[in-house]
Amino acid sequence: MRNRIKELRARDNLTQLDLAKLVDVRRETIVFLEKGKYNPSLKLALNISRIFKMRIEDVFIFENE
Repeated sequence: MRNRIKELRARDNLTQLDLAKLVDVRRETIVFLEKGKYNPSLKLALNISRIFKMRIEDVFIFENE
């Protein structure tokens, strides 16, 4: 799964720490998400999507392997 978190953070001028605080996770979680090394829970994916005012499927791209 890919995601657009880094791109969307830049668009909204948010740091990793800013986003982490908004969704109540550690900054490292955002780092791992951006690197594709961590798949978020549905709740976290929903919270991140709401911050960016987008649908989950527009932030997180599910690909068939």
